Amino acid sequence: MNISKHEQRVLHELALGGSIHYERLENGKIHDVTCYTRNGHVLEDCTLAVFTRLLKRRFIQSKNGRPYRASALGVKSVRAQMNQR
Repeated sequence: MNISKHEQRVLHELALGGSIHYERLENGKIHDVTCYTRNGHVLEDCTLAVFTRLLKRRFIQSKNGRPYRASALGVKSVRAQMNQR
């Protein structure tokens, strides 16, 4: 499956234990996202456009209103890299 570099970076961090925190408008739409690594650093590659693409492809999911994390499909689709060992 074709995944852009920015999507891969975000998915790698989510697979390692990161999360995407979001803010909603009054009508319920998400208008701002912030991706945190497992160490608490902010990942700048995670934009709203990248977030919506990952969400449409079902690579990320949220359970019970918690921050978004990588789904099983998202973890499978990430290519192996050295920092995941």
